[in-house]
Amino acid sequence: MVTSTIPQAVHDLGAPAARRRTRGLLTAAALAGPFFYVSSAVQALTREGFDIRIHPLSQLATGGLGWLQQVSFVLAGLGAIAFAVAHRCIVSTGAGSRIAPILLSVFGAGFLIAGCFPMDAQNGFPIGAPAGVVEMSWHSIVHTAAAAVSFIALAGACIALLVRSIRRRRVWASIGNGLVAVVLLLPMSPTESSIQIAVTGLIALSWVTVSALRLRSGV
Repeated sequence: MVTSTIPQAVHDLGAPAARRRTRGLLTAAALAGPFFYVSSAVQALTREGFDIRIHPLSQLATGGLGWLQQVSFVLAGLGAIAFAVAHRCIVSTGAGSRIAPILLSVFGAGFLIAGCFPMDAQNGFPIGAPAGVVEMSWHSIVHTAAAAVSFIALAGACIALLVRSIRRRRVWASIGNGLVAVVLLLPMSPTESSIQIAVTGLIALSWVTVSALRLRSGV
């Protein structure tokens, strides 16, 4: 996978305390994605009845241990919001400097909301759930809408930063931002949607991790 780096015009953060706060935000952002996927992988491998070919990772938020995945979603969302705040502090001029943090905040908020409003138990998971697909509840609709908006918002941020990297003639950053945007905007497969969602989320959160580390190296 090709991830992006964010070409930057580093803003003078002033006092050492401000730099420490910004580095702390970027550290939190960089750790959010790995935490989410390590947590999801452990749950997927240990919770009885879960099958990634049938069940999206979001469904781990159902059942008695569902709170673990809900916490994972919320922490991932907070990490993305932390990245948005730090990005706004550091990248203060040029293309994407204003719109990218807004879209990154929407991305993070989408993950946070998705964690607070879990999808429905169905397709036999967790154990005891109906064997097939059930009619969507209101909280499942909120979850699905929040997840969709979050990915679209991140695609928009990638496009804004693609324009920035093209103007600065940063080839690898342009390729990374462009590819991530394309992946996020791909139509959902009717038969492999759970796997596609997992891969798309992995790419999205890996982009945040790599981008946060890139910014942190300049603070």
